[in-house]
Amino acid sequence: MPSRKPGDEALLEEAEYRRGLLGVVFQRKSPRNRIRVECAVAVAVALTGAGCTLTSDNETSPVVAAAPAAFGRERLIGRWGTASFHTEKDRQRTEREARAQCSQPYRIVEGPTDGVMMHVADDPQLYELRLKGDTAGRTYLGFEAPPGHPQDREILSATNNLMTMRFVDPDANQRYGTFVYVRCGT
Repeated sequence: MPSRKPGDEALLEEAEYRRGLLGVVFQRKSPRNRIRVECAVAVAVALTGAGCTLTSDNETSPVVAAAPAAFGRERLIGRWGTASFHTEKDRQRTEREARAQCSQPYRIVEGPTDGVMMHVADDPQLYELRLKGDTAGRTYLGFEAPPGHPQDREILSATNNLMTMRFVDPDANQRYGTFVYVRCGT
């Protein structure tokens, strides 16, 4: 039996650890086990790579045609009381609650280009969002993306003093509900 050096024990432990990561313990007396494992790993890697090419490049997601927004960003700019509701029967009460929030208004200001500065779902940072419309007459507020993108908000109604909007993303919409914005000072 060959003599061991002081560092050999650490090397053996490292080799055992690495084998454990693969979930495989090699037996020194049986090279067949090693070949079987190497083949299994090669097949798994090949199948994983093949799975990436199973989707067709010809498939396209539905793209909503863009159209001009129903109104300009000036309608959004200002100080707003905000509140939200989940069921339509709560809408009038929510409008009153939004009006009461004017003591601490939410400010929508002009963005550096042609958008407005607002928060997005689950992020405390302000972003520039743009108005965009689709051919069905709906108006959205969001990033540079096709109208109706999951990060957009759909503006359900908008007058000079009252707006309602909801997130397009079903998860965000379920958590936040439909927003009511009441212009402060009216």
